[in-house]
Amino acid sequence: MSGIDSSAFAASDHPHRRYNPLLDQWILVSPQRTKRPWHGELERPPADERPIYDPDCYLCPGNERANGECNPHYDSTFVFANDFAAVLPDVPPLETGEDSLFRLKTLRGEARVICYSPRHDLTLAEMSLPVIEAVIDLWIGQTAALGKTYAWVQVFENRGAMMGASNPHPHGQIWATDELSAIPRAEDACQRTYHSRRGSVMLLEYAHEECNRRERIVVENDNWLVVVPFWAVWPFETLLLPKTPTQRLTDLDAGQQRDLARILKGLLVKYDNLFQVSFPYSMGWHGAPYVEGASEHWQLHAHFFPPLLRSATVKKFMVGYELLAEAQRDITAEAAAQRLRELPDVHYKRRSG
Repeated sequence: MSGIDSSAFAASDHPHRRYNPLLDQWILVSPQRTKRPWHGELERPPADERPIYDPDCYLCPGNERANGECNPHYDSTFVFANDFAAVLPDVPPLETGEDSLFRLKTLRGEARVICYSPRHDLTLAEMSLPVIEAVIDLWIGQTAALGKTYAWVQVFENRGAMMGASNPHPHGQIWATDELSAIPRAEDACQRTYHSRRGSVMLLEYAHEECNRRERIVVENDNWLVVVPFWAVWPFETLLLPKTPTQRLTDLDAGQQRDLARILKGLLVKYDNLFQVSFPYSMGWHGAPYVEGASEHWQLHAHFFPPLLRSATVKKFMVGYELLAEAQRDITAEAAAQRLRELPDVHYKRRSG
């Protein structure tokens, strides 16, 4: 607009909106509300001390689950069909008319639980690199198997009671469905449009630009990059990206898998070190769906959505303006990235002995 001095604007001081090209959405950033959201009293929840094996845990080796089945005495990873699955493979087909205000259609799918380790007391942040590599192998194998039948395969983890995890045993889930879910459908459309207009892959171009700017990088290595995305909504949200064209988990070569284990551990250690707590989050992988047609517009990536804001117990709530208008955050993505980047690379439990 004419008459406005744009040089007076500072993203670290003035409210502004940022655009998320993956979802075609805007968010409001209000940095003037609080400059240092991580300062103040450090509140710690009760100590998270768990035994290596818990006889009452339905995910530990050899234990009985809710449906009466017993887990094998597994010594690495373990997968089983979710005993309380949200999607089912055998559902009668039904779809109401497109013009109906009460439109309905059935959905087929499978839901599986993936145990990362037989040890009840660990998280990904505390596991060794070989153990994390075994988890990655599991993600890849399950994605490949389910992708033969289903259009969308969603690998995800809810970490911690704050994120609704019903069991502290290290585990994640995989839900596969015969149609794309709403968020990946939006990401597919936005990446496809960008590729059509620009002739390049949106997230690959974004990763290269972030490497050049270096304002929002948290950790990186030869094959991977973790940033607080420019359009982040959650205070310490991060985006994990490969640096080379990669459409799916199943495309990763041995070197990428090794580097993925390293960068996952590096990120999750920093998360835990932020407030010296086993950091809660929801994370998940997004890659090209298993549908007909070209998928060169896709770039594999993982989202991490942690809720904590000021301490181990103070979290951000999506309420009021966020529910009724659009997402809003106070701390800028650049400030959050700097805070995470400067944290030690050694887990706080090991530093404290």
